[in-house]
Amino acid sequence: MGSRRNGLRRESFVLCVDVGTTTIRCHVFDKEAKIRGSCSSKVVLLYPEPGLVELDPEELWTGFIKVVKGAVQDAGVQMCQIESLGISTQRGTFTTWDRTTGRPFHNFISYQDLRAAKSVCSWNSSYTMMAVQGALKLLYLISKQKRFLAASLVVFSTQHVTFRLLWALTHYKEVCDLLLLSQAVAEGTCCFGTIDTWLLYKLTKGEVHATDYSNASATGMFDTYQMGWSGILCSAVSLPLSILPKVEDTSYGFGSTDPSIFGVSIPITALMADQQAAMFGECCFDVGDVKITMGTGTFINIHTGSKPHTSIAGLYPLVGWKIGEEVVFLAEGNAADTGTAIKWAQGLGLFSDVKETSAMAYSVAHSDGVCFVPSFSGLQAPLNDPQACASFMGLKPSTNKSHLVRAILESVAFRIRQLYQTMLNETNIPITKIRVDGGVCSNDFVVQLTTDLIGRKIARPTHHEMSCRGAAFVAGLGVGFWKNQEELKRLHTTDEMFLPRQAAQTSTELGVVSGEYVPVLQSWEKALRRSMEWYNRP
Repeated sequence: MGSRRNGLRRESFVLCVDVGTTTIRCHVFDKEAKIRGSCSSKVVLLYPEPGLVELDPEELWTGFIKVVKGAVQDAGVQMCQIESLGISTQRGTFTTWDRTTGRPFHNFISYQDLRAAKSVCSWNSSYTMMAVQGALKLLYLISKQKRFLAASLVVFSTQHVTFRLLWALTHYKEVCDLLLLSQAVAEGTCCFGTIDTWLLYKLTKGEVHATDYSNASATGMFDTYQMGWSGILCSAVSLPLSILPKVEDTSYGFGSTDPSIFGVSIPITALMADQQAAMFGECCFDVGDVKITMGTGTFINIHTGSKPHTSIAGLYPLVGWKIGEEVVFLAEGNAADTGTAIKWAQGLGLFSDVKETSAMAYSVAHSDGVCFVPSFSGLQAPLNDPQACASFMGLKPSTNKSHLVRAILESVAFRIRQLYQTMLNETNIPITKIRVDGGVCSNDFVVQLTTDLIGRKIARPTHHEMSCRGAAFVAGLGVGFWKNQEELKRLHTTDEMFLPRQAAQTSTELGVVSGEYVPVLQSWEKALRRSMEWYNRP
């Protein structure tokens, strides 16, 4: 395909920006799905108080513009050669702003932020919650519909938007000395949005206030069964529906960038949440496909088909993507502290370069009986304990840095095995293929141990930044840059295949844990139990 803008036929490209937890990246993709130009910028996190994590909206916007211009320049092409723009973003990070002026009422409140932790705990243990859960269990007994049982077991989380947004609407009183957030809500001039919605609003100069199904489904305020914002939930916690954006397909004509921003108008044809985008970038298009992202946190997603999965163990049902009539659902389990734990260890001086960690782990035969519990943000599914603490256990005078590093890397693989086993038990879906992505997947020790523990081969792609690639694929499909998903599969490249070193156990599809890891796993699981409810203990 070529561009005919200005009467000339030129090679055309798709542009995609991924706003992650630590980095904003932009890539320029050609027809062969090869990256022709790139640019990145750091995401600056603000910590106004312990437990509070924020981002400056204007700084994020400036960084976005910078990486787009930088990537196009790096590719040696012109803006008029860009056919479409796709945007992938971290989930659950939001702000509110004035619809008329476009001025934010407050900083972005990150998904890592804990300011609503007390409200979450209070609601989860409230009589109202008990009554709702009791009613749902009764509905399950009457109807035998599993989704009512799953809903009766759901608990609120600080990672979801719900209570952080409620906190913002309650606590932010004044902005710029004159504007009142509460007044804007009352007058219908307040806009809520996750990062994708804010960027879309800015790119279209306030013309469009929208999100897509993948982003909406990750907020905690969306009903995946009804495919719309949950009026019941919003009413229960007093969140005004009027501030929420319109939800559109993942592949959709969201509008075009205002010409004053990049010099030309670029169609915006994809908004996508990062984990769902990574799934699409890995070409996990079939039921039973599994994607494991090892980034700041670990996310394991399985393609469950055209219906949302109802979980009783804490797996979260998400909309993967909606493209035309096709709606794909995913079930997701996550462990919040993967890259976080490794970065923390680096800060302690256990190693200077992350690339050293695999060799350090292999340099010792075992972890010297040391177990690491990676729960700086509590423990997610299937344990679901926000009060768990991160900890080292089993330290000895003989313990050295390599033992500690090995224990940290082992904990990553152990949590993945735990999530994988939960997924197998819950979904009963035969696994078709497993692919990994994210920065931590470049660590051979972690990927090989994960492969051994689950007893399945794992494919690691050439490019680890799959979120950007996935949103680019969706954006390109939207303008005919690529024809269909089969073409995308042909363009997908795999760097390396990891094979399990033990035979698989057909009854559970989990790897036969070798003798050396039976006691290690048992000790680690004991360490998990010791770490749970730590902050609730007297």
